[in-house]
Amino acid sequence: MICEEIHVISPAGPAAGAGSTGRGLKLVAVTACPTGIAHTYMAAEKLAQAAQALGHELKVETQGSIGAENVLSDNDVRAADGVIIAADKDVDRSRFVGKRVLTVGVAEGIHHPEQLIERVLEAPVYRGEGAAGGAGAGTGAALGAAGGKERGPVYKALMNGVSYMIPFVVVGGLLIAVSIALGGHTTDRGIAFDSAFWRHVNEIGTIGFTLMIPVLSGYIAYAIGDRPALVPGMVGGWIAGHGEYYDSKSGAGFIGAIVTGFLAGWLVQWIKKVRVPRFVQPIMPIIVIPIVASSALGLFFIYVIGRPISWVFEHLTSVLSGMTGASAALLGVLLGLMIAFDMGGPVNKTAFLFGAGLVSKNPEIMGMCAAAIPVPPLGQGLATVLRRGLFDQQERETGLAALFMGCFGITEGAIPFAAARPARVIPANMLGGAVAGAIAGLAAVTDHVPHGGPVVAALGAVGGVPMFLVAVVMGAVVTALATVTLMSLRPAGVAAVGAVSPAAAPAAVVPEAAAPAAAAPREGGPEVLSGYLTERTVRPSLAAGTKEAAIREMAALLAAGGAVRDVDGLVAAALAREKLGTTGLGEEIAVPHAKTDAVTAPVVGFARSAEGIEWGALDGTKARLVFMISVPEAAAGDEHLRILALLSRKLMDPGFRERLLTAPDTAEIMRVLGEIE
Repeated sequence: MICEEIHVISPAGPAAGAGSTGRGLKLVAVTACPTGIAHTYMAAEKLAQAAQALGHELKVETQGSIGAENVLSDNDVRAADGVIIAADKDVDRSRFVGKRVLTVGVAEGIHHPEQLIERVLEAPVYRGEGAAGGAGAGTGAALGAAGGKERGPVYKALMNGVSYMIPFVVVGGLLIAVSIALGGHTTDRGIAFDSAFWRHVNEIGTIGFTLMIPVLSGYIAYAIGDRPALVPGMVGGWIAGHGEYYDSKSGAGFIGAIVTGFLAGWLVQWIKKVRVPRFVQPIMPIIVIPIVASSALGLFFIYVIGRPISWVFEHLTSVLSGMTGASAALLGVLLGLMIAFDMGGPVNKTAFLFGAGLVSKNPEIMGMCAAAIPVPPLGQGLATVLRRGLFDQQERETGLAALFMGCFGITEGAIPFAAARPARVIPANMLGGAVAGAIAGLAAVTDHVPHGGPVVAALGAVGGVPMFLVAVVMGAVVTALATVTLMSLRPAGVAAVGAVSPAAAPAAVVPEAAAPAAAAPREGGPEVLSGYLTERTVRPSLAAGTKEAAIREMAALLAAGGAVRDVDGLVAAALAREKLGTTGLGEEIAVPHAKTDAVTAPVVGFARSAEGIEWGALDGTKARLVFMISVPEAAAGDEHLRILALLSRKLMDPGFRERLLTAPDTAEIMRVLGEIE
């Protein structure tokens, strides 16, 4: 996913004699968006232009994954008459205490900047978290403001928890794997260690895994209820991960952590709305809210949610005990489904403890479990290798770690993927787990230690090693293929939508056969965007009538520039990006993009659509001006940010857009595009 936050320079002061709202004001603003291309600095640019036209002075801070740019100083805030926050992600408002703060979605900053400036002096004074008269009920509420349609607050909260959880998964899993590989051996009780040193390394890794669950819960809660929700979220997550609090042999795992995270965040939001005496307000966010929320959530989980979990655990064990005489393949399917379902949660632990309890009498049961245990992390890691364009850089790195963890029987290596996309990843994991369990059951694979993964075969604990490895590999392949298939699925009718019309077919199939507009660049012609956009990558008219077909046609157009090595890979990466949120910017503009190794160098294409293409823009306009940007994954640096900044600022000029729309041919389009500097 391309990140788009760019430094925006605000006007130095109000225009002389301008302004419709009285004296020139000193205002500050913050713009931020989590995924939408260019929304962050487009909002900043629009706000700056509106302020200048109205005769006000405005400084805009842009925030994003590359850090804050044009940062507001204490003096800027102190002198400000009002604060505008146009953001679809968390923005720390503590520095704005005592100021009038207007909080809206980032799209509001793009489409209604003048109205925001008019409204800011009517905004409530922000008095800090938990105080009456604040600028809203909390960050979570602000995310639901107009303009936050690309990703809802539930999704953002979940992703916030997952992003903080991933380092704990990686550190814990890799330390456990290294300790087993270098200092472990098998016993009838599982893996033992040759020295205290390796045992301690393993225990440190276990601590990382133990903290993983409360961290996931805590930062989901934090994204919803801000800092007062962090403690109840983590406390709830700890309880969810420790079944001894509610008489369960297994905790509720990451699914329980997601539940407690959302409950904690929503509970804190509700408590913030309770009216309290003024003398109590200062201690609400640091004492009252954390204590009340932690106690209420913890007791609720122990006495209300925990009991059903314990009941399910006990009855699943009884059901499995009654199946020991059933078909080995059927039992293997059931155990594989359970192992892969929640990756360390109660269902997983039920199957594992069932196999471990029979390891001395019936090692075939543990053999089925051992084959299914590594399938989720191996399958998810393999998916990131097979279809890199469907995953972002962090996911690809986590995928490599998951492959390593899978080899050592650490099922939890797949949790980050399952937490981010449960509807796609969990079914894929279960399908692969069922295949592995069935094959191991049919082949009568045995495992004489309560552990799983290829490591137990390497350490000599498995009987029937060849078929054991076949079961593991087949399960992982099935999981990987199911994952990429589910992630690539489009709504009904997309197959027809993706078909390129006859007029576009030659370009889509053979890029070199494009229309005359794709001829070699003219010598001495204008250099656009450092030469990344040339006459070869410009088309005056798109034949496609839908977004998917347009992306395919644009990818073929970019291939004419000579920097695309895999057109299908570029299309897949661009479509995967669209699933994260529309790249339709409004104002009849769309900027589909991909950061992928399907290209060998940065490349930009431009095309027009006479009728317009429905792109899901927040202002409802169809895209008539379509720019497509792609940069290589490994060598992108910040070049894509510079491209986006130049495009964004120029596209905010209505005259520039009109000249692009009315340019009669490719040569004139290039002349207009040459204005970008």
